[in-house]
Amino acid sequence: MPLTLEIVTPEARVYTDTIDSVVLPTVTGEIGILPGHIPLLTQIESGELRVTKNGETHLLAVGGGFVEVEADRVHVLAEQAITEEKIDEKAVEEAMKRAEQQLRDAANLDPHEYEHLQQMVRFSGTQLALKRKRR
Repeated sequence: MPLTLEIVTPEARVYTDTIDSVVLPTVTGEIGILPGHIPLLTQIESGELRVTKNGETHLLAVGGGFVEVEADRVHVLAEQAITEEKIDEKAVEEAMKRAEQQLRDAANLDPHEYEHLQQMVRFSGTQLALKRKRR
């Protein structure tokens, strides 16, 4: 019995497919979800999400959010998510440098803006690590 995985961000539905398993980065460590998993609601953090389908592993970068497992459906509601093939390494490096510079220059940043910049740096780092993993 396969799983149905759906990954949604505020901007778009990033991934929807029937899969064999998924490994997610949670705030307490990685968890693997197989068909028949118990119901679960947990927080995810920036990291690598691994999807296995027909013996092949596909990688996505996710940034913060929640995952809900019910029956054989896995719903990921992420702040950011991108598939490996859509990552533009050069653009991510540039965005990461800009965010890091803004953090260094942050004398009187609003705490919300500061956290947003930190999240951008974490998600950029996740994308770069994922993209460079397959080299």
